[in-house]
Amino acid sequence: MDVDSHTLPKDFPELKNDTFLRAARGEETQYVPVWCMRQAGRYLPEFRESRAGKDFFETCRSPEACCELTLQPLRRFPFDAAIIFSDILVVPQALGMDVQMLAGKGPTFPEPLKEPEDLLRLRTKVDVSEELGYVFKAITLTRHKLEGKVPLIGFTGAPWTLMTYMIEGGGSNTMSKAKRWLYRHPEASHSLLARLTDVIVEYLLGQVAAGAQALQVFESHAGCLGPAQFNEFALPYLRDIARRVKERLKESGSDSVPMIVFAKDGHYALEDLSQSHYEVVGLDWTIDPRAARGRTGGRVSLQGNMDPCALYAPKEQIGETVKTMLEGFGTQRYIANLGHGLYPDMDPEHVGAFVEAVHSHSRRLRKLE
Repeated sequence: MDVDSHTLPKDFPELKNDTFLRAARGEETQYVPVWCMRQAGRYLPEFRESRAGKDFFETCRSPEACCELTLQPLRRFPFDAAIIFSDILVVPQALGMDVQMLAGKGPTFPEPLKEPEDLLRLRTKVDVSEELGYVFKAITLTRHKLEGKVPLIGFTGAPWTLMTYMIEGGGSNTMSKAKRWLYRHPEASHSLLARLTDVIVEYLLGQVAAGAQALQVFESHAGCLGPAQFNEFALPYLRDIARRVKERLKESGSDSVPMIVFAKDGHYALEDLSQSHYEVVGLDWTIDPRAARGRTGGRVSLQGNMDPCALYAPKEQIGETVKTMLEGFGTQRYIANLGHGLYPDMDPEHVGAFVEAVHSHSRRLRKLE
């Protein structure tokens, strides 16, 4: 294969391990597939080495760098899926906002949205392939370089979560500035959320066209909303995204891809999320596996939900925690994951123990079922 063919979203290598996709679609699997949110990350020394001295978003804009960072964890661990290395804040950037990643502070917007008139600063028409084409190139290159080992997941931040960053100007414990908009400027809030939704739909479709085999929507800040606000300002847009992506893929004659919704700390919305056009509902560690099964009524596959901090425990204990989690979820229609991303100070060997425990215990349980 010549070098140029790696840049074209066609003639991809045949997929050798489809366990993750089967579990996502609710089909039978021989064992429980596993991957980790932030599996390409700072807990790996090779990641820190690759990233040293480079601007974060510059790295995001380099397809070769994103490909390398996506592949690193798969060289170490037998994960059942890869997730493209990128960031949810590339979407506000596509809308014309300046975002910087500052050491010790995290993502920072020098000029956040303060009042509704600030919406006029955003691009009214976003050419997604022009603004975010670098992500699509990274997906295509990575899909070729994966050589069919495992499926590749694409992702986006959800409208409400992106809105919080755009208004707060960075991370926040209370999201009080963004929530102030919901209470004081509901119309402007809906206007912003609708615009984000439009861009996200195009962005996800572009990722599928580029080679993504599954999609995850991160509603990382669901926990800052109560049920009433979630139902008004988050859920309709989450539903809209999945429905529109699926409709457009069908219209264009493209294969559908499984979609995962992960609303962190949004356990009050489990029933609604399980009826929102997503095949998989991701869970954080604050939800009991059996309760989650009961509340979602077999309508969806589930993903999650081990406390990431359980990886600080001795390896034998990690195995026990995994076993208990698998007994709670059962081995079918289930994708093992952490209830949030890996932290930078985690021992890679403990990540390996987690993956190994999921595979071995689920195979054992499968025989007993």
